[in-house]
Amino acid sequence: MTAALTAHGLEKRYGSTVALGGVDLEVGEGELVGLLGPNGAGKSTLVKIACGLVRPTRGQAKVCGARAGSRDAKRRLGYLAELFRFPGWYSADELLELHQRLAGSAGGANERADLLELVGLAEARDRRVEEMSKGMQQRLGVAQALVGSPPLLLLDEPTSALDPVGRRTVRLLLEELRERGTSVLLNSHLLSEIELVCDRVVILLRGEVVTEGSPNELSRARGIEVETDEGTRMYDGTREDVPRLVAELVAAGREVYGVRVLTSTLEETYLEAVGGESS
Repeated sequence: MTAALTAHGLEKRYGSTVALGGVDLEVGEGELVGLLGPNGAGKSTLVKIACGLVRPTRGQAKVCGARAGSRDAKRRLGYLAELFRFPGWYSADELLELHQRLAGSAGGANERADLLELVGLAEARDRRVEEMSKGMQQRLGVAQALVGSPPLLLLDEPTSALDPVGRRTVRLLLEELRERGTSVLLNSHLLSEIELVCDRVVILLRGEVVTEGSPNELSRARGIEVETDEGTRMYDGTREDVPRLVAELVAAGREVYGVRVLTSTLEETYLEAVGGESS
């Protein structure tokens, strides 16, 4: 099975500045991967290489098996930039029609209607962009990235300017896309969102991958919190130690009211990986 995005030994230098220092990365079919790292870590450079906007100094990137930047690769991906701007006088339907022409999509009115329905904007098809809230524009941006049904989406900070309700809406949309088999590389500073929605997380620092894995794999045990008739106390151990610990407490005459296994958050893992460097 061909991965949606692969990068092998990807390097990019701007003079003496190393933006990427040999990155290996893969986004599988239907996988949602979060890309994290402080400013200057190389996240934007990696995305631009995948889009074909920047050429690597060494190494290669492929989109669904096609060389990044080639016509075949561009046809297989959709992109939403962080600071996107759409013509304010266009309606949602007109904007999608424009992007259909740009992408060479023959989906017509049915595709536009399906995309607006998917992102929750079916009732706003005739509303002008300038009359939309930031959240609506973000969702419209995701819709334009999906024109032509690309198997890979590259999303740059799609929830950064949204309120909690808007972030939840986009998060549910991303989960829907994953169920449809669409692969997503999500670049975001909102670690809580990444932790909730992503199958895997990749952390970049100074152009190199320093940590990667699923949110569960990246979490570390911090002990077991047990509430008994004597109060709440912390014990060393992991989830596997809970039955033994409870049995010992009950055997010792304690009444156990609650047990909670504590693990590190993605934020704690991130801060440990980047050594406190600012985002």
